[in-house]
Amino acid sequence: MPHGVTFTACWARRTLTLELSSGLDVEVQTMPVTQLKDYLDTHDIHYVSVEHSLAYTAKEIADRVQVKGEQMAKTVMVTMDGVLSMVVLPANCRIRWDRFMHAMGTELIALASEEEFQDRFPNCEVGAMPPFGSLYEIPIYLYEGFDEMGEIAFRAGSHQEVIKMKFSDYIELARPMTLTEGFAKIGVKKPAWLTRKKAS
Repeated sequence: MPHGVTFTACWARRTLTLELSSGLDVEVQTMPVTQLKDYLDTHDIHYVSVEHSLAYTAKEIADRVQVKGEQMAKTVMVTMDGVLSMVVLPANCRIRWDRFMHAMGTELIALASEEEFQDRFPNCEVGAMPPFGSLYEIPIYLYEGFDEMGEIAFRAGSHQEVIKMKFSDYIELARPMTLTEGFAKIGVKKPAWLTRKKAS
């Protein structure tokens, strides 16, 4: 296990925390109930809270809490036709804006600035919004590239804490609109026939 990582398993307000630092200490403790955790507890969702050292990118977080890229979610805030919206995709994927616009049927899509959305998430650090649009009355769109049979991990409103839960539980609770187009895996090279120069 990585040093400086805290795992917390939660079942409806019961908390069991395992502290792993230079040694192995096990202790039971209570913790403040945030809006997100209260929401999950209310729906009797089993989840694991993982505290980690400060990290900002989804890839960094995935590495620190040891989850696969297709399980670690990143939340991208966009405006579509003037409406603030949430796009959720795996850490190992990116938005292909041309295809995304085509899939959404509009060219009026842009990344939202921090000033446009930070007030909508009063209890969250900027950039650490959990992927539950219903908590904030924001439409949510999800790319289907996640491991549907496994877990999903996502920021819990902080750059030092992640929530892990069953992907099926997440879908049932968040009820996002699922997208099949508009995204691409990071680092995947184009086929040779696409990069080949046309004959003059």
